[in-house]
Amino acid sequence: MGFIAPALRSSWLISSHQLGMAIGAALVGLALGAMFAGPLADRYGRRWIIISSVFFFGVWTLATALAQNIEQMMLFRLLTGLVGAAMPNVGTLVSEYAPERQRAFLITVVFCGFTFGAASGGFAASWLIPAFGWHAVLLMGGILPLLLLPLLLRYLPESVRFLLAQQAPFWRIRAIVEKMWPGSTTPHSTFLYPASTSGTGAVSTVLSSQYRFGSLMLWGGYFMGLFLVYLIGSWMPALIGDLGLSVTAAALITAMYQAGGTLGSLFAGWLMDRVNANLALAAIYFGGALATILLGCAPAQPLLMATIAFCCGFCFNGANTGMNALAASYYPTQARATGSSWMHGVGRIGAILSAFAGAQMLALGWPFSQIFLLLALPATLTSLMLLAKQRWG
Repeated sequence: MGFIAPALRSSWLISSHQLGMAIGAALVGLALGAMFAGPLADRYGRRWIIISSVFFFGVWTLATALAQNIEQMMLFRLLTGLVGAAMPNVGTLVSEYAPERQRAFLITVVFCGFTFGAASGGFAASWLIPAFGWHAVLLMGGILPLLLLPLLLRYLPESVRFLLAQQAPFWRIRAIVEKMWPGSTTPHSTFLYPASTSGTGAVSTVLSSQYRFGSLMLWGGYFMGLFLVYLIGSWMPALIGDLGLSVTAAALITAMYQAGGTLGSLFAGWLMDRVNANLALAAIYFGGALATILLGCAPAQPLLMATIAFCCGFCFNGANTGMNALAASYYPTQARATGSSWMHGVGRIGAILSAFAGAQMLALGWPFSQIFLLLALPATLTSLMLLAKQRWG
C-alpha cells in the first residue's frame, strides 16, 4: 500500500486521512488475526494456520485490486489483514525445527523472505505503476501467494514438538522424523517430549508470573518497532515525493530501505546466537535511531538518501526480524505460537497508529527533517525495553 500511495492519491483524489484509513485497515486486521491465530495454532497446529493465511491473503489482495472506491478498499484490506497469521506461526514452526545454537540465525534467515519480498515489491512497483498503473502491484501481490500454495500443501510439515505436546498418533510423528533422519525409526518406535506433559494453557503460560514482565517488554518493544517500520515503509514514498523527487525515485529509495532489512536480519540473527540476544537487539535499534536522525538531516539527493535509508532498514527491519526469534526462543512449546502471535498482535497496534500518525504529519505539513528526528524517540524506547527485559525478564 505504501508503494501505490502516491498513485492512488492522484488517481482517486483522496485525502491523506482517507489514505491512512486504507493503510490502517489491513493493520487492524493483522492485529486481530494475530491475537486469535496464536491460540488456534497452539490448539490445532501451525501448518494449517499458515496455509489458510496464505490462501486468503492472496484472495483478498486480488479483491483489493478490483476495488472501485476507497470504502471497498478499506474493507478488502481489513479482510486481508485478518488472515495475516502466517508470519508469527512461520517463526514458531522454524524455531521448533532449528537447533538451539543456530535458532536465532535460522529464524532470521527465513524472515528475510519478508524484507526481500518488500524490497522486491518496491522495485516491481517502480516499473509496474508507470507502465500498468497501481492495480498491477496488487494483482501481483495476490497471484504470488496462490502460486506458492501447492508447494506449501506438498512440503510444509507440522511441528514434531507440537504433535508430541498434543499426543498425536506415533505414525504421524514417525513419518516426519523418517524424512529428517531416514532409517532412524521403526514401525514400533515411540516418541517422548517433556513439554507434552504440561497441563498449563498457552494463554496462562504467557501471562504467568514467570513470563509476564518479559511478555510486556516484548509487546512494548515490538509495538515501537512496528510503528517505526510501517510508518517509514508506508509513508516514505509520499514524504519523499513532497521533497520534489519523482515517484520512481521515491519507490527506489523505499525499496533500498526494505532491502537493508534483508542483510540486517541476517546480521541480527548471527549476532543473537553469539552474544546476549536482548543486548544485541537493543544495540541495533539504537543504531537505527542514529541513522534516522541522519536521514532527516540529509539533503534531497536520491543516492545519498537511498544509502542512509538502507542503513535505517538494516537496523529497524533487521531488529524487528530478530524480535521474532527472541519471542520464539522465550516461550515453551505449548505456548510458543500464542506468545509470538500476541507479540505480533500488540505490535500491529503500533503499525495501525503509524498509518494515522503519517497521515496527520502530512496534513500538518511537518517538514521531512522534523519527522525523522522525532522517529529516533521510539527507536530509543525500544532499546530501553529490551535492556529492561534482560535485567528483570
